[in-house]
Amino acid sequence: MALGGTAKKLQKVAEMAEDVYKKLNELREQVVEVRETVNETKSRVDRLEAENAEQRAILEAIAEEQGIDLDAVIADAHIAEAEEDAADDETADADASDADASSDATDEA
Repeated sequence: MALGGTAKKLQKVAEMAEDVYKKLNELREQVVEVRETVNETKSRVDRLEAENAEQRAILEAIAEEQGIDLDAVIADAHIAEAEEDAADDETADADASDADASSDATDEA
């Protein structure tokens, strides 16, 4: 009887090992896919960065030809963006305060 129980336990361990092996192979395949995706993404990013550098060089040449101060234009753009972000933050804070006040009024009722 003891051998029958041991055989069942060994069979169960063998089945568990097979499951682990299958899962390990699936994980290995996923890692390979992720590596491929990362490599493809890196290639795209590198290509886009090169294109961006080319476009910037063209824009700088055009701006220089037209007498436009790029640094001033860029600074103005950053200032406008910062002001928009600040306005968005104020709107979000006001909305949160309104929601809190509404919630407090509902709780008091």
